[in-house]
Amino acid sequence: MSFYIGREASKLWKRICAETTTEINLLAENWKYLLAGLVFQYIHGLAARGVHYLHKPAPTLQDVGFFLLRELGQDKAYISETLFSLIFLSFVLWTFHPFIFKSRKIYTVVIWCRVFAFLVASQVLRIITFYSTQLPGPNYHCREGSNLATLPHPDSVFEVLFLNFPRGVVYGCGDLIFSSHMIFTLVFVLTYQKYGTRRSIKQLGWLLAVVQSLLIVASRKHYTVDVVVAWYTVNLVVFFIDKKLPELPDRSIAAATLLPLSIKDKDGRTKEENHKLLNGNSGDPLDWRQRTQVNGKIMEDGNTLHADSAMNGV
Repeated sequence: MSFYIGREASKLWKRICAETTTEINLLAENWKYLLAGLVFQYIHGLAARGVHYLHKPAPTLQDVGFFLLRELGQDKAYISETLFSLIFLSFVLWTFHPFIFKSRKIYTVVIWCRVFAFLVASQVLRIITFYSTQLPGPNYHCREGSNLATLPHPDSVFEVLFLNFPRGVVYGCGDLIFSSHMIFTLVFVLTYQKYGTRRSIKQLGWLLAVVQSLLIVASRKHYTVDVVVAWYTVNLVVFFIDKKLPELPDRSIAAATLLPLSIKDKDGRTKEENHKLLNGNSGDPLDWRQRTQVNGKIMEDGNTLHADSAMNGV
């Protein structure tokens, strides 16, 4: 038993080392895209912080989702965040699964480059929309009478640049249309839909996306329009950008080209090459036809038509 565990541990370590080397090479080629995606996450947070200064508390707008879904209450608002954290962490772990499991289809660096492309495009549209019109926030800390609904004039530029983290991120107001939580959720689900391998997890992902949508409205973090707009906007963004990006390389083909040929494969290939040389065939498999030598000339079977007759001028 100990020998088996040691052997499997050795295989796992070799797999991790090989995968790490591959991903480092990919990171050296694509680090600019990953860095740009990370920097824009800060820019997106800065924009959300800025719109909070413009937010004016007012009575909550009429919303069909608020009529259909009972309010969870401030003490149960954590349920929505818990589900979102579960989706987020599950997707992150999945993107790193090639380091552990044999059955792998993706490169971690490349898949995150695509994810950041989807996120940045969606977030640019989100910034444009919530700065176009500021709606009164339906969340508990954004309603009339709350001290957190409005922000006083900042004392310094650093107060804005540092986002008052983490309090300023958690208690933001005004960045409503459309939901940032749904941007991340849908991008993750759509990415796994294309590159994941388990059908049951794909179905579970879409179910969790629907549940997340309902919880966001039920916890009054967003209006229903914020969630609805996110559903069709993110899907369209991913659809069009995915067509512009190069497809992920096929790992099975890449691995096959790196594997050494066995003795049997080498012998088979040698026989094929000798066959082509002896018969004067090109590399095209359609041209592997037996040829016959007549009077010093190599002729195809279909052109050997009675060599003796041809010599007599008939």
